[in-house]
Amino acid sequence: MTDIGVRVVRQGVLRRADRIGAATPPGRDRAVDALRAVAVLGVVLGHWLVTALVSDGRTLRTASPLQHMPWLAPISWLLQTLAVFFLVGGHLATRGYASARARGVPYHQWLTGRLARLFKPVAAVLTLWTVAALALLLSGAEFGTVRTLVKLALSPLWFLLVFAGLTAATPLLTRLSPLWPLAVVLHVDLLRFGLGGPSWLGWVNVAAGWMVPFTLGAAWTRGELERRRAGWVLLGAGAAATAALVAAAGYPASMVGVPGGGISNLDPPSLAVVTFGLAQCGLALLLRERLRQVARRPVVWAAVALVNLSAMTVFLWHQTALMATTASGLLAGRLPGLHTPPDGLGWVGVRLLWLPVFALALAVCWAAFRSFERGGGGRGRGSRVVRSHSPSDRGTAVEARHV
Repeated sequence: MTDIGVRVVRQGVLRRADRIGAATPPGRDRAVDALRAVAVLGVVLGHWLVTALVSDGRTLRTASPLQHMPWLAPISWLLQTLAVFFLVGGHLATRGYASARARGVPYHQWLTGRLARLFKPVAAVLTLWTVAALALLLSGAEFGTVRTLVKLALSPLWFLLVFAGLTAATPLLTRLSPLWPLAVVLHVDLLRFGLGGPSWLGWVNVAAGWMVPFTLGAAWTRGELERRRAGWVLLGAGAAATAALVAAAGYPASMVGVPGGGISNLDPPSLAVVTFGLAQCGLALLLRERLRQVARRPVVWAAVALVNLSAMTVFLWHQTALMATTASGLLAGRLPGLHTPPDGLGWVGVRLLWLPVFALALAVCWAAFRSFERGGGGRGRGSRVVRSHSPSDRGTAVEARHV
């Protein structure tokens, strides 16, 4: 591209960013959107870096570099950002519900609106993968390979079910202290790990574990986390508890599941991943003011707004983008970093080179399916990202139309 072309593109991007900034209400708390964008992108990058589809003849199986290089566990500390997503989700759900009550909107109408925005994009994913799975089986693909692909593609749906359940319970969780679900997680792990209780008890933590950051979001709405001291307490206590659990109690250092591992911190959630989430939430709260300043830059805010407008599309389709790239690459043979075992730093270096290709495939999915998230994409529907919500004050609740 010539210098003139570069300048034209740059000017076009800046004009578009300026328009998005001008359409954003002055009192909007941009830190909320920035935190959600970071949480979504963290999950996407985490999956792209630690999920490998290894080709063994006509079969694809899942593997992880953390199996072969457990010392890479700190990568999971950076990219396992679900606690931040639930923190923001709890904050927005409780604010939205308070606003709905103030305006006389009944609970069922408020909930139906939120769940519709949450689940409309799911229909496209389920339809495509139902057709794709049938086509693969009819074409002679091995059942194990098809099962692996479908499981990866639909794995994000567990998150939506938990998130939807907590959203539905928002009236009950509005004033619940995070210490209560934390105590449940503690006792469940004590029973199943310390006293030899049944492993199925761990599934209680699917609700209780993610309820901890969700109710922290409610505390944020109530104005109880505005002081920086709250962020430092969460960060320090959460980090210390996690370090103790890993060093002394035998919990894995990785905050994501590792194929073949005896214990998973994430499936179902363990006490260690919950205390780690507390530390993450504390750091997120400490960074709010800095994020507000950075998000005032037009280009940064435009990027944050774009991710928030397409958060569910990006979340639901990022695994499909990974698998589409992997399947297409098989036409050229077994490619390093894509189909080879993730057993060394060489694989990690090559996998980093594949990230732009995954992003391009995700952009194609985004262009094809974003209308499901935007309710059909018709004219006249204002952007949900630029609707007003302001920094939380005690007793203040302004509706924020977010998933």
